[in-house]
Amino acid sequence: MLLENAKWITYPKYHDETICPVFRRKFTLNKPVKSATLRITSLGCYVAELGSRRVGDFIFAPGWTFYKRVQLQEYDVTELISAENELRVTLGAGWFKGRINERNRTELKDTHPAIICELELVYLDGEISYIRTDEEWETSLSKITMSDFYDGEHYDATASESFGPVCVQDCSFVEIVRQQGEKVIEQQKIRAHRIFTTPKGETVIDFNQNLTGYFEIELDAKAGERVSLSFAEVLDKDGNLYTENYRSAKAEFEYICADGHQTHKPRLAFWGFRYIRVNSFPDTLTLDSIRAIVIHSQMKRTGYLNSSSKLLNKLFSNIIWGQRGNFLDIPTDCPQRDERLGWTGDAQVFVRTASYNYDVERFFEKWLADLWLEQQREGLIPFVVPQVHEKPGSSTAAWSDASTVCPWQIYLTYGNKSILRKQFKSMCTYVDEIGKITKKKDLWYGCWHFGDWLGLDAPAGSYVGSTSLDIIGTAFYAHSTSLVVKAGKVLGRNVSKYEALYKRILKRARETFTEYKTQTECVLALYFDLTDNKKAVANQLANMLKANGKRLQTGFVGTPYLLHALSQNGYTELAYDILLQENYPSWLYSVKQGATTVWEHWDGINDKGEFWSKDMNSFNHYAYGSVADWVYGVACGIQTIEEKPGFEQVLIAPNPTKRLDWLSAKIETRHGEVSSAWYKEGDGFRYEITTPVKATVIIEGKSHTLEAGSYVF
Repeated sequence: MLLENAKWITYPKYHDETICPVFRRKFTLNKPVKSATLRITSLGCYVAELGSRRVGDFIFAPGWTFYKRVQLQEYDVTELISAENELRVTLGAGWFKGRINERNRTELKDTHPAIICELELVYLDGEISYIRTDEEWETSLSKITMSDFYDGEHYDATASESFGPVCVQDCSFVEIVRQQGEKVIEQQKIRAHRIFTTPKGETVIDFNQNLTGYFEIELDAKAGERVSLSFAEVLDKDGNLYTENYRSAKAEFEYICADGHQTHKPRLAFWGFRYIRVNSFPDTLTLDSIRAIVIHSQMKRTGYLNSSSKLLNKLFSNIIWGQRGNFLDIPTDCPQRDERLGWTGDAQVFVRTASYNYDVERFFEKWLADLWLEQQREGLIPFVVPQVHEKPGSSTAAWSDASTVCPWQIYLTYGNKSILRKQFKSMCTYVDEIGKITKKKDLWYGCWHFGDWLGLDAPAGSYVGSTSLDIIGTAFYAHSTSLVVKAGKVLGRNVSKYEALYKRILKRARETFTEYKTQTECVLALYFDLTDNKKAVANQLANMLKANGKRLQTGFVGTPYLLHALSQNGYTELAYDILLQENYPSWLYSVKQGATTVWEHWDGINDKGEFWSKDMNSFNHYAYGSVADWVYGVACGIQTIEEKPGFEQVLIAPNPTKRLDWLSAKIETRHGEVSSAWYKEGDGFRYEITTPVKATVIIEGKSHTLEAGSYVF
């Protein structure tokens, strides 16, 4: 058992979940050390220091998990050891307590943030000793006087520490596991783009990019002088800071200065922002006074899209920034307001794009492990993982399907069967559950769902589009059942009952749903094979789009599959029309409005500068960025082959349009880089293909079987 001889210790006088205690242990070494290793984890988020130097670069360690388990971090601290030592750990509520985790505040109301660690010292003479958390440690309130992920951070550089005894806490319900996911780290610093004064007379710094992270301030000040900052993603139509879409999140920062020249950055809070309003700053404010720091999970960039269209390239950039901003240990919906949760629906619609843009195998492996733990606990799959809401009534279509869609896509992209082995029981349990809660056998019928969330055909006053909940439910029932069959066959399992179920679902769906009234209903019928008259439904969808000025009305459920449904049924050029549409509603509309990330709502800001909603209006919401998987897989044609996952072999079937001069995609796979580009030349196209493995390449209907290499058609 990990850390079995150490004890969980906590601050003995927790009066407020926003306080941040610091724990310390002083020790003297009388002989030389060969190596020193710190093993540590916490309930809450910690910052460890040894000899006044930070240990490691993991931001918000140990990450966010289902809090019956926490991840253990291990650091080599040999170079930080000296004769006289002080090991310090500052602890914040993080995701464990505070406003972000209402459920755990209820269930674990008597469990406070706590740490547990051991420092292993190996001496040159071969002796080994340990310093472990126990009653010999001391604790005090730290200089961080308030920290909450929604409300921000307050820091008093003049505060003094007053150490006293720690409290040992019973955390026997917590399993300590080795680090599974990717750590969150600082990725880059961004210099301020401009400083300006708003019509209200406020001083605002613009970083020219909506981002997730924090900042570093540098100034000369006198002790007791104050820095106060507020944050926003956008400006209102008058050019003033707009914060109503943050809802109840205060999103503030206050710093009481020490004396003299100083630099400081927050340690236990983050913000989603493009703009910082400087409420007070005792020094002369320059572009170098405040630098933004971008943070996200450590992921290798693997996918790149580029084209002859500046607007399209900006969309590609916005999708990347949306993923960066929301892949913060878990796949969050947004990084700025009083939410920032692991919504399952967003994750499943984006997972293919995510796995092409970045290497996210470990990232999803960790998050899906928590999904399965939550599923076992709740008897269903919650809307967010880790769960923070009151127990929902049941699983819901398109959200809970993250349990099947995500592991299958991670398997396809990386070729690792282990993700299927770990999640297969979760996949089966989910499909079985649908059969128990439906009101009509072999359909998902008569149950509540989020529906086509934010669909533009929603009735007045509703966030839910007009698409039938029963069609949505049945479409995903069929889809998840088919993925259980596929995964089971890969693992050599007997899935005959699911094969039979899948056939029955399709039969019942085709008998039951014979009319489609919305764009999303047509899309689902086509993409999930609910109709045996695809030609007629595809024509209906095309006519709906054309009658709407070649503009979509789909929401969170229909949008990810819209272009696929069109291109799979002979309407690739219309799919391009939708992709390249610049008028509202469209992907490029927000680009033309100045977006630097993907918006939650198609008209988060309309052409009059008015906001769609105060309540549901994030400007960094990555779900609609799932369109990139169509560009990778259809426009440029790079596709996985189910029988040869992980790009062991590849299918490349580009579909060009004369509306663009050129388009290119490349993906760094486990076997090397696959790239596909096409260029308009006269009345035809030039295709440039590179594959590191055996490939089937289909160019304008003609198939070619190729070995690894680079080719021109």
